This record gives sequence, structure tokens and C-alpha cells, in this order.
Amino acid sequence: MKLTTRVFGEVEIDDSKIINFPNGIIGFPDLKRFTLMHDEEDDSASIQWLQSIEEPGFAMPVIDPLMVCPDYSPEIDKATIADIGELKDEDILVLVTVTVPHDLTKMTVNLMGPFVINVAELKGVQSIVENDDYPVKFPIYDILKKNKDAKEG
Repeated sequence: MKLTTRVFGEVEIDDSKIINFPNGIIGFPDLKRFTLMHDEEDDSASIQWLQSIEEPGFAMPVIDPLMVCPDYSPEIDKATIADIGELKDEDILVLVTVTVPHDLTKMTVNLMGPFVINVAELKGVQSIVENDDYPVKFPIYDILKKNKDAKEG
């Protein structure tokens, strides 16, 4: 399937890479099919894009929360993730949205609304964390810069 995306231009999407979100995502209940994309020219890129299949102009930057919050361990209501099948530890992918403002030093992630993806069944859900341990706007610029400097050093 060919898509013309806002971030990556025209791309070919393999059906085996489509993740179904049976309930849509928060704020966009009608968007149910997505794929994960990244900049293939930048192997060190930690940010990926959750690209909508139904709405090619819609893509959200996402990141593995453990890259910026190593002790991230949210409590998620089991009923919320029931629609994505039985989850084994090795089949769970957790991602959080990244907000990238004009001033990159103000970049944040939303640790309160993670995406939980069952990679074995290609099904996902966006959940709201039940505990108040994680903010909606967690600053990450300094963490990413430190991680990048450590890799290059």
C-alpha cells in the first residue's frame, strides 16, 4: 500500500507492519490503523513516528520511555489492554508521545498516556496511567543530549 505522508513523503507500507488500535487513540477515536516509521538515514534516531494509515497527514512522534525515564513502570488497568490480546513480556512495546516545540530545549514526553502495543498480534491501545507518578509533560531535551553525547564520546 502506498501512502503520501507529511513527514516521509510517499512511502510503501507493508500490510504486515500495520498496527490496529481497536478503540482508536485518545483524541482520535476514528484513527485505528497505524504503522511505526523512523528516519532510515539516522540509525541513532530515538524518535519514531506513529503514522496513521487512514489519515496520511497525521503522524505523532513517539519514543521508548525507558530512554528518558529508566525506571518507567506505569500502572495500567488490565481492562484497558484486554482488546489487544494476551501480553507476554517479550511481545510488549511501550511508546510515549513526544512534543517538539520550536524551542527544542522545551521538548517533552507524555508519560501519562502511553501506547501499549502487542507486537505479536499487531494490536495497540493508548492508556491513561492510573497512578500520578508520571507527568503529561516530562522534559527530555537534557536527557537526550546527554545520551547522544555519551554515544559520541
